[in-house]
Amino acid sequence: MKVVRDWPRKVRDVEHLWITLEDGCRLAARLWLPEDAERRPVPAILEYLPYRKRDGTIERDELVHPYLAGHGYACLRVDIRGNGDSDGLMEDEYTPQELADGKEVIAWAAAQSWCSGTVGMMGISWGGFNALQVAALRPPALKAIVTMCSTDDRYRDDIHYMGGCLLNDNMTWSAQMLAYSSRPPDPDVVGDDWREMWLRRLEAMPLLAANWLRHQHRDDFWKHGSVCEDFASIEAAVLAVGGWADAYSNAVPRLLAGLKAPALGLMGPWVHKVPHFAYPKPRIGFLQEMLDWWDYWLKGEESDVMATPRYRAYMLHSQKPATHYDEWPGHWISEPAWPSPNIDERSYRIDGRGGLVDLSASGARALEEDLDLCSSFTTGANCGSFCPGMRLGNEFPGDQREEDSQSLVFDTPPLDRDLEIFGAPVVELMLSSDRPVAQLTARICDLHPDGASTRVTFMPFNLAHRESHERPAPLEPGAFYRVRFALNHTAYRFPKGHRIRLALSSAYWPMVWPAPEPYKLCLRTGDSKLTLPVRPARDEPEVTFRPAESSPPLRREGLRQDRNDRRIERDAASGRVTVHTYDDFGAFRIESHGLEVGDIVRQSFSIVPDDPCSARAEASWTYTIGRGPWQTRTESVTRMWSDRTAFHLEANLKAFEGDELVFEKDWRESVDRDLV
Repeated sequence: MKVVRDWPRKVRDVEHLWITLEDGCRLAARLWLPEDAERRPVPAILEYLPYRKRDGTIERDELVHPYLAGHGYACLRVDIRGNGDSDGLMEDEYTPQELADGKEVIAWAAAQSWCSGTVGMMGISWGGFNALQVAALRPPALKAIVTMCSTDDRYRDDIHYMGGCLLNDNMTWSAQMLAYSSRPPDPDVVGDDWREMWLRRLEAMPLLAANWLRHQHRDDFWKHGSVCEDFASIEAAVLAVGGWADAYSNAVPRLLAGLKAPALGLMGPWVHKVPHFAYPKPRIGFLQEMLDWWDYWLKGEESDVMATPRYRAYMLHSQKPATHYDEWPGHWISEPAWPSPNIDERSYRIDGRGGLVDLSASGARALEEDLDLCSSFTTGANCGSFCPGMRLGNEFPGDQREEDSQSLVFDTPPLDRDLEIFGAPVVELMLSSDRPVAQLTARICDLHPDGASTRVTFMPFNLAHRESHERPAPLEPGAFYRVRFALNHTAYRFPKGHRIRLALSSAYWPMVWPAPEPYKLCLRTGDSKLTLPVRPARDEPEVTFRPAESSPPLRREGLRQDRNDRRIERDAASGRVTVHTYDDFGAFRIESHGLEVGDIVRQSFSIVPDDPCSARAEASWTYTIGRGPWQTRTESVTRMWSDRTAFHLEANLKAFEGDELVFEKDWRESVDRDLV
């Protein structure tokens, strides 16, 4: 990545300013803008997050905002109410208050003397979510957004539930925010009131996992902030960006299919990171891409930006399974429209002898058999992280051979030519269960000639949700149901000589929380099928990007080196499998204002093979922040377990000033299971 220090306009960095809202709440902000913006006003670009602009996202901010400001924009980085140095209290994610505040900040920015009156909004993850959500409120000054690694559907595609199944990230994300958002404001910014603000913040901290567990179906709680409920509510132009290794691979194609506003989509090989410094490589000149976008929509400059293909994506080439990739080979493709008329559906019948029978082949027939499926509840130890890029590494799914051995697997013959898929594979299965609540996880794998199994895409599915995520219904034991669901979107080339594998398991721990009791599924082959979105080879324009550039990195002094570890532990006596993760993100001092910050997370997930009620999950976080003699620390521990009727949570939060414990709070909550 090339570091650029000279830009067309000199930049002024306003390290801190207050934005006072109508109710008197002050939001803390940082502003980068051209030095001459008072004489030559510029459009504003808002990034609006809970992640502490003074120390939390400062490394990322330094690589983005000065660059954009140097090309004629006022970049405004604002802490959400109750976080960082802002006033107020944290309640939940994407609350009506958060979105209303964001709309008010946009109006404030548009009215400033240095602003031309037009505003854009950008963000990744939380900031990508609320960019969509605020755009749906139609602030008059908001003309365009860039949303990265985000979702249009908070129930179907976020860290809480997937396919109607509860994700372990629901608990672990809550655990992180419990420690993250409870940190104090900086006394150098808020003054002598810092301690009183901190204690109020600590006392008001919610146990978010309990809030989210109370909404196990797709109800009004999740529909709020899900822009898929009304795509037409967004009138601002949308540049939607994601990565195949990220958890959010479905939102970009859904936004392209659903939005009425002008929209472009971009999907790379990346994890949950901004594309000019993400991995796996290749990286791209994403800041230049954003400038093209902003220049057209915020400055009104004539360009061919909207002549860009509607959807550009990276076609992943076959790789051996590994838990980390620095680079992923592949090539860029494009589609002028999405859904694309260039994608063919190729269906395979599931054969009772373990094959996938191509229905387009002459005389193709599949043997009908009833096959039982009862995976060990330890199946999935090599599943990797739900959202790679949130930790320090080793987050990709490893070799799936162990998972495959606990699954029903169905393979194509060795391919006689390369085959590329682009989109969402779909399974349609005839299934029965001997219990009213049961799960199934479907995986598409690249089966290498030596037997290695690379997971290409997957989807867990709660069979009680077979008709609807809003109105699930228990299964009638022994009755067969036709169940149809899509797997996560992907773009992948299977090479000649490899096989395509469909693997079906009734467990996928520790990504997915297990069903309430042991169960056995029965799959009726012959009447079940897999449909792949095949992209035939064709002559097409080459897709190219400029080299990655950034503004200079943050100047910081290292105080502790980062390190991480991921281990799978197996108890020979009980069969209990425990997945341990440890991430020490290091500690450093920020040269510009002297804050010293660091954080460490330890997680463990364990289960025995035959008892879903043996599942245990624990996450503990330690965050430190200080300056010289002023040092603080927050520690959170969250644990979760379940029985057949309820989920159980307990958590503890401690806060220290120096070595003195100044606050401690305990939570213990139980939430009834509701067909999950």
